[in-house]
Amino acid sequence: MDEEKKIRIQLEKHLWPDEIAAKKRKRRTALILVTMALGIFCLGLVIGLGNAPQVSTAGLQADGGPSYSSKIDSVYNLLRNNWFFAAEDEEIDEHLIDRALYGMSSSEVDLHTSYMSREEVESFTSSIDMGFVGIGVQYSTADGLNLITRVFHNSPAEKAGVLPGDMIYAVDGVLASELTSDEIADRVKGKEGSTVVMQFLRDNEIIELSIQRGTVQNTAYGEMLDETVGYLQIYQFGSSTGEEVAGYLELMSEQGLQQLIIDLRDDGGGYLDALVSVASNFLPQGTVIMKQVYSDGTIEYSKAKKGMFENIHGIVILVNQDTASAAEVLTLALKEQREDVTILGTKTYGKGTVQVTHTFSDGSALKYTTSQWLSPNDAWVNGNGIDPDIEVRLHEVLYRSYALMEEGESYGYDSVSSYVQLIQEALDFLGYSIDRTDGYFDQSTLKALTQFQQEFGLSNEGVLDGETLEAVLAQVTKKWALDDSCDTQLQKAIEVLHEQ
Repeated sequence: MDEEKKIRIQLEKHLWPDEIAAKKRKRRTALILVTMALGIFCLGLVIGLGNAPQVSTAGLQADGGPSYSSKIDSVYNLLRNNWFFAAEDEEIDEHLIDRALYGMSSSEVDLHTSYMSREEVESFTSSIDMGFVGIGVQYSTADGLNLITRVFHNSPAEKAGVLPGDMIYAVDGVLASELTSDEIADRVKGKEGSTVVMQFLRDNEIIELSIQRGTVQNTAYGEMLDETVGYLQIYQFGSSTGEEVAGYLELMSEQGLQQLIIDLRDDGGGYLDALVSVASNFLPQGTVIMKQVYSDGTIEYSKAKKGMFENIHGIVILVNQDTASAAEVLTLALKEQREDVTILGTKTYGKGTVQVTHTFSDGSALKYTTSQWLSPNDAWVNGNGIDPDIEVRLHEVLYRSYALMEEGESYGYDSVSSYVQLIQEALDFLGYSIDRTDGYFDQSTLKALTQFQQEFGLSNEGVLDGETLEAVLAQVTKKWALDDSCDTQLQKAIEVLHEQ
């Protein structure tokens, strides 16, 4: 069968199966602070990249390239016709081909080249573009209240008049107090163009709004922090990111934008064309953004286009250990070619290669490395990352990973455990008096834990159990979501800009 040639250059940090499995086994607190605290009214888009699956070994060879070797053909036929378990697999042809291609594309020297099935391609593309059908808000659930924390620009919610700080009171006549967070989200979801009637509590008054559901792009978010300092967060470099970023910058410029915080923390990268579009807002036309060096020595330059915002004089870029690839490109491009850029946070991931995706007509694809990227000044971050100009860490509890406590598992005074250390750090973050955070359950831990349990009506006072652990971490989540003062990196960035 013919192949559909769809080439998209990607500069992303790809999660591998072992990493995904590890993330499922453990919860990283910083991730929980996003996934638990913020609910997004969304319905994921399925992006089709080809035709329906067709079983054909010949159809998966490159244009004009050689067919499978006789050895591979023999293995395929033996497993297809003689393998005992083949009869149990209704899609044995497709699965055998997929497994062969997974193996062919894996390499110890290049962890970013991979074959992806049709389903994986859809998930991969959706994860970068982050598009959804809904109303376009984020909300935090705390103490039974559902607080709108962000309203995305040009979203149905913004057009209808929803504001950050609004409390969700009812959805289509059903009180939010009678619904779980997931049930609220399910009621808000729906077909594009349909209407949801929502009531919000604002300044002790109930506001009723009819909101027409629509497609929302949310790879970026921006707002003014004060009269001159703006905040721009880029989650991923997706298909719509350039347009989103320009929209937020235009909006903030109308509100007095002079200095900017660009938050690239946890941004794993994305598409090259999106990167160029975003960088063009901050660099003069024709300025080199990055260089791609190919195996034959050829060098390709990506340069800024029209669209620079001349009103921005002072930029702080927030980075962390999960700032990768395209996000690192943007960081170095601005740092090396502007005199008003400060990098703040912790060392970045360090991914310095570029991948392209070749899509087959059955929807599967091969994502493979074609080049390495260098900064305008020829820096290569691969395996090294970018050191910040000012190193600032968040509270240690926000970096912790942990496994769920087993049923019946508990810890009391004079015990030692990683869970005790986690609870010590969490209670310290919440403002309780803690003398130590080394995992030894001392008197200060006992006093602080008992105080927390009494305040929140928990049993087993003085004993750390699963219920208490979840309650404490829920409060950590709430504080992170609603209290910007605990974001020490953001606060330092504001301070740096105010001193300029």
